[in-house]
Amino acid sequence: MSRIGKMPIAVPAGVTVEVAENNQVTVKGPKGTLTRVFPAEMKFEQKDGELTVTRPDDQKRNRALHGLSRSLLNNMVVGVTNGFEKKLEVNGVGYRAAKNGKTLTLTLGYSHPVELTDPEGVETTVEGQIITVKGIDKEVVGQHAAIIREKRPPEPYKGKGIKYADETIRRKVGKTGKK
Repeated sequence: MSRIGKMPIAVPAGVTVEVAENNQVTVKGPKGTLTRVFPAEMKFEQKDGELTVTRPDDQKRNRALHGLSRSLLNNMVVGVTNGFEKKLEVNGVGYRAAKNGKTLTLTLGYSHPVELTDPEGVETTVEGQIITVKGIDKEVVGQHAAIIREKRPPEPYKGKGIKYADETIRRKVGKTGKK
């Protein structure tokens, strides 16, 4: 059995989970609503405020989908109750981030400013050199944070660029002069 797949998902008060035909699961909570279609082989059971995911047999595909389905469903429940956030740091002389409406403007040493629009369901905020990406869908939040980071990834010599707040940059020693 999958160690992750067999763990039950606690459904907090105020969150409703509905399973429609074709395994379309809708999770509603205080922060919003998320919908996702799961593989037809997986079965979802709800009782006593807990959700369990079961698989029909031990085929390799079903074993792989078991833990995945449970993790995705758990992320949906956590998202509509608490939400997700990623923090990014802008490091470098002259590197700046500014927010204007739904547009994030990054000055990253290019000849032009880089402008990014927030996708649906995601909100970015800027406080000094810290960019915070918040939302209820973990996948969309992580993807938008990755798009922001790829505009100027951190380089190993001076550490300039955009990095995740919890990321550590492996630094390299620069050139040395001839003697």
